Amino acid sequence: MILLQISSALGPAECALAVAHASKVLEAQARQQQVKVDLLETRAGPVPGTFESMVFALEGPNASSLADSWEGTVQWICISPYRPRHRRKNWFIGVSRFAVAPDLESSAVRIETLRASGPGGQHVNKTESAVRATHLATGLSVKVQTERSQHANKRLALALLAQKLLERQENHQIQAKAQLRLQHHQLQRGQAQRIYYGLKFELAP
Repeated sequence: MILLQISSALGPAECALAVAHASKVLEAQARQQQVKVDLLETRAGPVPGTFESMVFALEGPNASSLADSWEGTVQWICISPYRPRHRRKNWFIGVSRFAVAPDLESSAVRIETLRASGPGGQHVNKTESAVRATHLATGLSVKVQTERSQHANKRLALALLAQKLLERQENHQIQAKAQLRLQHHQLQRGQAQRIYYGLKFELAP
């Protein structure tokens, strides 16, 4: 399993829209390449339908090559749909790849099962397939409900929790906002891994 994060890095609403566009392209490519993709976590952007951050789990023989093709900076060249008179036309987002961290000790994590929320019909209403994993020492908690199987959701939740604990360790003495601002400036200076154009978010030839 590979965790892939698409982030606007505290960029403006246009960057959060680019994250939403990129996620749809990623999911379409995953289907084409027979890579199983699960959306584990989202952080909403300033405009409905946009996202500051999205975290995906990729699984399958082609997962690594798909992640490699995305990792880095993604550039979107487009007139702002929110500020048509704005001079800026270049928007940048970042894609980060994480190897799944080692399994957490069962004694360090509390696992709770609960009903999944949101759309899903009868399955959501009647089964407790969603899983919340809480790290007892830090109180850090994640909830996963992407799969119909409770066992599969537990596996994904533990992977996401382990990754978050690693991030917490690495950023222990760094203010998160300052780090994201730095990342956003680095994205603009870096060479883009992918370049998309226009409101239809079409890949540059």
